[in-house]
Amino acid sequence: MIENAVPISTLFIGLNGLTGFALSYIAADERVKTRVWHGESREDVTQQPDPLANPNAWAASVENMTQKMFPNAGKDNGLLQRKIRAHGNFAEYVPHGLLFVLALELIQTQTWLVWLVGSLLTVARVAHAWGLIKTYGPSPGRAIGFFLTWFVYLVGSSACIYYGLKSIIS
Repeated sequence: MIENAVPISTLFIGLNGLTGFALSYIAADERVKTRVWHGESREDVTQQPDPLANPNAWAASVENMTQKMFPNAGKDNGLLQRKIRAHGNFAEYVPHGLLFVLALELIQTQTWLVWLVGSLLTVARVAHAWGLIKTYGPSPGRAIGFFLTWFVYLVGSSACIYYGLKSIIS
């Protein structure tokens, strides 16, 4: 049996992986509901041919299925944009944040610090996504997520720099 040398990092990588999947699913689901297949609104793709104007058998089958699944689907392209941005923001910040968690655990720094950085990163990204999807413009969730993410970056960066320098100097 393989012994896990980085159990805390493994936990947070898994938790954030599920969150990333959920945000990806939410954005894809909104694409199906709004029938905006590329970009964030119909205006983004005015030069592209409409795949449903003269659909092939596959496109017609998918369209029939989604029409049945979402018979009263709204056309809120703003919601689609917010869901895409929630996923994009997650993908932008989480990989580096998880590197802080992994690096701090690999160098066997204090366990509380690894838990702090990993927990705050996870809470921050979920709060930010929730606030962004639910509200256009400023919201408490976005603010909490934004500032906690910055805190994670500052603490994680500082700790990595400190322990990196400490190892180099000694």
